[in-house]
Amino acid sequence: MKLVIGGNGFLGSHLVRQLLADGSDVRVFTRPTSDLRGLADLDFEHVTGDLFDTSSIRSAMQGCRTVFYCAVDTRAWLSDPAPLFRTNVEAIRNVLDVATTSGLDSFTYTSTMATIGRHPGRIVDETDDFNWDDSATDYVRSRVAGERLALGYAHDGRVPVVAACVSNTYGSGDWQPTPHGSFVAAAALGKMPFGVRGMKAEAVAVDDAATALTSAADRGRPGERYIVSERFIDLGEVITTAARAADVPPPRLVLGKAALYGAGAVGTARARITGRSQRLKIDTVRLMHHMSQMSHAKAETELDWHPRPVTDAIADGARFWLERKRNRTEAKESPSAG
Repeated sequence: MKLVIGGNGFLGSHLVRQLLADGSDVRVFTRPTSDLRGLADLDFEHVTGDLFDTSSIRSAMQGCRTVFYCAVDTRAWLSDPAPLFRTNVEAIRNVLDVATTSGLDSFTYTSTMATIGRHPGRIVDETDDFNWDDSATDYVRSRVAGERLALGYAHDGRVPVVAACVSNTYGSGDWQPTPHGSFVAAAALGKMPFGVRGMKAEAVAVDDAATALTSAADRGRPGERYIVSERFIDLGEVITTAARAADVPPPRLVLGKAALYGAGAVGTARARITGRSQRLKIDTVRLMHHMSQMSHAKAETELDWHPRPVTDAIADGARFWLERKRNRTEAKESPSAG
């Protein structure tokens, strides 16, 4: 039995799907209120509980030798960082404390590319420690703290933790959508008011990221982290690829960094004045392009992981949103809908 904690999310649902396709018995742990649309057509054992309820975590782990941890609070725009640190640090601490007595063979922790060090002018890898705390958001700080905590359990020999530093994921089934996936949705639906250039970040197909997690569980070395990314891609190419896949024209107006930072400044000021969180702020704009280009050679070599072009996954994501729009339209037009 394999346990996926947070298996209802974008990456988690693709992971569950792959594990089932491989013939594994899968148990998925979620909150009682979690959105399960990504798992709707799958046959798995579903248990609910709270990450801070030790007894429910212990019960979920019973009989499992492999655990995948995919739970994360990605709301980088929050004005109050307390929920980020509660979920991204304290929750994983509680889960790992339970794991110390569960006799696991592997514990794959879903981390983020943001924990990798930044070195403009060269390609970075897993040996580059995080070094940009002065310009990081509270979200990034919470993820760095969570990864360091998780790997500490491996270094102490308490839990065989392997960290997968996953980049921006693209593909079908991004129901929420994710922050970066919202650009794909907007472009595919013809709702993107402007394009963007000069904002590059690492990216990967979500199904390839799921494969990397299973490979990390099978082949990864405890205490090690692996960059899970296919390429360094400009957000403008993401938007254009999504629009073309949806057969709609890409935005004519294209903004550069200066214009986006101007919009981010407005959002930052609004957050300070109103006390309400704003999705577009200076620090969230910075996250769109702040990290260095990365090498995924370690994952290729040690995990035998070979991702497909992320542009194919971006196109898949665009078609997913077109299908959602088509289904909604048909539901409204159906005689039974009224």
